[in-house]
Amino acid sequence: MIERKKTKQIQIGNVIIGGDAPISVQSMTTTKTENIQATVAQIYRLEEAGCEIVRVTVPTLEAAEAIAAIKKAIHIPLVADIHFDYRIALKAIENGVDKVRINPGNIGSKNRVKAVLSAAKERNIPIRIGVNSGSLEKDLLKKYDRICPEALVESALRHVAICRDYNFESIVLSLKASDVRMMIDTYRLIARQVDYPLHLGVTEAGTPRTGIIKSAVGIGTLLAEGIGDTIRVSLTEDPVEEVRVGFEILKSLGLRKHGINIIACPTCGRLEVDLIGIVNKVEKRLAGYNKDMTISILGCAVNGPGEALEADIGVACGKHAALIYKKGVKVKKIGEDEIVEYLVEEVEKWPEKPDPKP
Repeated sequence: MIERKKTKQIQIGNVIIGGDAPISVQSMTTTKTENIQATVAQIYRLEEAGCEIVRVTVPTLEAAEAIAAIKKAIHIPLVADIHFDYRIALKAIENGVDKVRINPGNIGSKNRVKAVLSAAKERNIPIRIGVNSGSLEKDLLKKYDRICPEALVESALRHVAICRDYNFESIVLSLKASDVRMMIDTYRLIARQVDYPLHLGVTEAGTPRTGIIKSAVGIGTLLAEGIGDTIRVSLTEDPVEEVRVGFEILKSLGLRKHGINIIACPTCGRLEVDLIGIVNKVEKRLAGYNKDMTISILGCAVNGPGEALEADIGVACGKHAALIYKKGVKVKKIGEDEIVEYLVEEVEKWPEKPDPKP
């Protein structure tokens, strides 16, 4: 069992991160925030996929004005992503956003910083300090002569110090890099120095082909070490895919139960059914089900029966047919063309279970 680093608990709307709270999965919309209808529609799709916190970009006062209507229409906490302009942060806070992503050191004079932190504190709104390897301060680049974990950590701690100067402690930290090894080393370093909740991610990870691998390695390595309280998988793709991948990373480490756990073999020459087609259809049909169960779909007699015994529902395929096991007990034999519908029907009947804390 993974022993998580104990961090402070921060409340974002109705979601708690840090401490022993479940590691939450986030994403970010790709719509223009001013387009309220399109933004809300995309957030609904993210909610259906299981997204627990959603971030929107807020580059203008018009976008900040849209926060109120978006917030009323959705069901998960809303985060405003803001850079440089303290007035936009104040407007987003006024309109009911649940968290603000802004770096205090980048918004100007002490009076401006104080105004934002005071408004956030008054409404119990946390701030995420987000350091990124692509936007490191020039003096730190000069000091270290390169982008490195030490520079990223120093940047983050600068912003933390500003918050502490104003007695503001409701802080979440992210220190993202597009280089996976740098991202891992940076989070390891900051985790030894602070107890604020950490938001994990490999920034600009790329298309699903490479981005999923980078994210799984970077985020997964840290989670396996007990580091991290909330995650966002950054992909050049529909953000719904970010949520799906995020939960798969957590599921693979036993940190969350979300959706159906499907076990399937890589196939070989012994195969006598269209296993790839069957598994793809099953995965697509069961994508919307959030039930704590494992289904194994194996293609031959070598590992099929053994995996089937361990699964809630096991499918051990043979020649254009399959043996079905429930909780390790063989119950029937069905034809190849019956497998998909049989599994969907069984999942629909399966009892709901709450998502336990890790």
